[in-house]
Amino acid sequence: MTLSDNDLRAVRAHAQLLTVPATDVLAVVGSVAAVQAQSTPAARLAIRARGRGLTASDVDASHAVTRTWLMRKTLHLVPTADLRWLNRLFGPRNAHAGQGRRRQLGLTDELCELALGKIQDLLPGKALTRQEILDGLAAEGITLDAKSQAPAHLLAYAANRGLVCRGQDTGTEPTYVLLDEWVTGSRTPDEPHTELAHRYLTAYGVATSEDFSAWSGLPISLCRKAFAALDPVPVGDGFALSETDLSAPPCPPRLLGAFDTYLLGYRDRGLLLDPAEAKRVNSGGGMIAPTVLIDGRIAGTWHTKRTAKLTKVVVEPFATLPRSAIAGLESEVDDYGRFLGETAVLVS
Repeated sequence: MTLSDNDLRAVRAHAQLLTVPATDVLAVVGSVAAVQAQSTPAARLAIRARGRGLTASDVDASHAVTRTWLMRKTLHLVPTADLRWLNRLFGPRNAHAGQGRRRQLGLTDELCELALGKIQDLLPGKALTRQEILDGLAAEGITLDAKSQAPAHLLAYAANRGLVCRGQDTGTEPTYVLLDEWVTGSRTPDEPHTELAHRYLTAYGVATSEDFSAWSGLPISLCRKAFAALDPVPVGDGFALSETDLSAPPCPPRLLGAFDTYLLGYRDRGLLLDPAEAKRVNSGGGMIAPTVLIDGRIAGTWHTKRTAKLTKVVVEPFATLPRSAIAGLESEVDDYGRFLGETAVLVS
């Protein structure tokens, strides 16, 4: 089967809940497989764009979803019930990949094992910030420079080893908890790679095994094997699950946050973003700007200017937007303000 570019974008946006939003945080995160979450504000906005009636506080308070280091060694927000099997899938791979950098930072294997034992003693029944963990380690004779990258790499290693995960934030400061205390119930799929591929195709509509590899960071050989096990339906140059809705309605205008999963889910982003405008979205250093989505295609970027009384959402389109798109963005800005508990207005 072959779809037009417009229809393909509609299918992908629908799969990402950008056409029909969900009503709770877990439904959003579970439907899109994982939300990139190295930026907490950006992760909140990813859920806002795919949710109905939710607030930033709803996201922060949810114990049903959890952050830890998974795909591409990056922090992701996933259903808490999936944390164990995803950690077993990605943790050893991530820990091995980070070994060289840890050694550069003075985190030898011996020091890491000693520190993990101390962290396990520090955390029972508690949620501690990074500084509180560093203070506890220092009291036991393990001193790390708080201004270096060593603490972050140690905590990522502890998470990859299945010892800790992120707890709820204290203000703007993340906390860490014992994974075994945080996760009270979990699922264990028989074939983790196949299960992840199924969730990926559910979330991204039509894609290739190369897209799956780029999104997950898993070797292409494993990704091809997982796709083959699903026996997906060929759609143009990609594949879809047999239950995928290939007649999805057009996507309404959306404001997507930085690092949005809609753009990060594919190796080739040309269908979603004009290559001539790519540097306006990804200027380098791994940064992905907040974007404006019109008919499933990236049509510009946006940022905010805040005062004590008002938040201005400044849209910078790649080309002149039609009046219908501007009306849709005004509705999005209203919802953005409601989500954050701010008064927001569109500036274009």
